[in-house]
Amino acid sequence: MKAVHQGDLELLQHPASQELLHSKIPARLAYVWTDGTPRVIPIWFHWNGREFIMATPPKAPKLKALARNPKVSFTIDDNTFPHKVLLVRGTARLETVDGIVPEYAAAAERYFGAEQGQAWVSQLHSLISSMVRITIVPEWVGLLDFETRFPSALSS
Repeated sequence: MKAVHQGDLELLQHPASQELLHSKIPARLAYVWTDGTPRVIPIWFHWNGREFIMATPPKAPKLKALARNPKVSFTIDDNTFPHKVLLVRGTARLETVDGIVPEYAAAAERYFGAEQGQAWVSQLHSLISSMVRITIVPEWVGLLDFETRFPSALSS
């Protein structure tokens, strides 16, 4: 079996990655603010097998920063030892969408369950008429599971 190294997109197929990709854990999205300082925010995501889709209201402050510098990274990690951590780097692409971004609605159902997710989306639809889809195609992927894959400082 071929060893899959940190940075390889094949890590998205690893069972620990798949568990995190289908979990109810939000991503922690890191980006650079317009003054050059770092920011990190929790955000729902939808993984479609090729790209990560996130969404936000069109007045969200992060959009100005992402339009200026679309390079991002994010992590999806759990709180149970041994910890599982999926690390992703990529470039954000922004697209304004009328109504609710469909992938956001799918994420709402994953995080809340079908009934509550649909109720959340209906309520949100009454507050905003459009959203911005944030699409991130993975360019680099890392995985830590603290059983077979450790941080580089602990690896031989």
